[in-house]
Amino acid sequence: MKPILFRIRVRAACTTLSLILFPVFFYYLSPVIPMMGGSQGIVTGSLIVFLVLFLSAAFLGRGFCSYVCPGGAIQDSVCRTGCRPFNRSARWIKWLVWGSWLVGLAFLFRRAGGVRGIRFAFGTHGGVSVSDVSSLIAYTMVVLVFFILPLLFGRRAACHTVCWMAPFLILGRGAGRTLGLPSLRVRSEPESCVSCGRCDAVCPMSLPVSRQLAAGEIASSDCILCGLCVDTCGRKTLKFAWR
Repeated sequence: MKPILFRIRVRAACTTLSLILFPVFFYYLSPVIPMMGGSQGIVTGSLIVFLVLFLSAAFLGRGFCSYVCPGGAIQDSVCRTGCRPFNRSARWIKWLVWGSWLVGLAFLFRRAGGVRGIRFAFGTHGGVSVSDVSSLIAYTMVVLVFFILPLLFGRRAACHTVCWMAPFLILGRGAGRTLGLPSLRVRSEPESCVSCGRCDAVCPMSLPVSRQLAAGEIASSDCILCGLCVDTCGRKTLKFAWR
């Protein structure tokens, strides 16, 4: 099987499985559960997951956003028939959301007297997230947000604006590069580019890929390593590399 076809199938299988299991692990990706736990001094499973995402991004960049995140899968499904590019100047919104959440979380832990314990399945019933009416309502609201935002504002608009996990991944990716750790990235051979613009057109994160590849690498922190630009380029200008 050709590498491109294999990668497409793997990504499709991963995102499909993620969507199917989303009701099960919904709370493990929730920003609300850590705050509920923080008010009692409890480190929750979702907080541990966020730490794991930060650490993994040092080596795998934002691959989670492309291959695992159900919110990303929802947005990609919505835009399969076409969505306009997102205005990336609004990316600061997610940092405001994340910063406010982080300050609030620290305040709750402080008020609770610090960390008193760890409960990975905190807020769930037997480890399953969506198990009653209230959790179903919360789940439905989140799905609607990730469904509506790309329709209104463009491709992966939720990733750029309200995603509370993106900052963990961006910071982890940045830490890995600062430390010189080997990581997965998209490399380029600028001399073979003919500026056809196909890579720009398919990028789900609305990146100016054709401009960035001139530097020999897609270095934007918004790159989710989906590989669509790599698969679309007919001249093999772009490729995955581990370095």
